Amino acid sequence: LQKNILLAAGYESEIANDGVEALECLHRDGWDLVVADVDMPRMTGFELTERMRADERLRDIPVIIVTSRDTVDDRRRGFEAGADAYVLKREFDQTQLLDTVRRLVGRAARHDVNV
Repeated sequence: LQKNILLAAGYESEIANDGVEALECLHRDGWDLVVADVDMPRMTGFELTERMRADERLRDIPVIIVTSRDTVDDRRRGFEAGADAYVLKREFDQTQLLDTVRRLVGRAARHDVNV
């Protein structure tokens, strides 16, 4: 769903099957933004975000966590891991996602957007 929303808005978009594959793609392709689910196989979205923040080449790439986890502890963990935004699936809104992407990619000051 998110990929289709981003494509329709004019962004390039790729899907990684899990956090490990996402890290490999980030090193290989240099994405401008990551939208990560918390519950992924092999590496959670929290772990992916932490690994990105610890990597000098990846630490400035914005991360949006999209999840069904709605506890205060989960939200805190997401931001402590380094997420730039935390979006709940049950409150998911296409306009909100696109506004957040525009805000974060604009902050990254990149011209070729690969989400």
